[in-house]
Amino acid sequence: MPLNLAQRNAWSLARTLMTIVIVFHIGDQKFGVAEAQEFDGDPALIVSEYDPFAR
Repeated sequence: MPLNLAQRNAWSLARTLMTIVIVFHIGDQKFGVAEAQEFDGDPALIVSEYDPFAR
């Protein structure tokens, strides 16, 4: 999915599940969203992290 859609989905998912969610790079202009505890890929691929408790 495009970055702006991934970012919106990540924030919504983080607020719904009340857990840390990350956006990560998966290819040419494509991004994925996952719970931080479920991500087992290269940390260098992480674009951003959404923590619902950070504010």
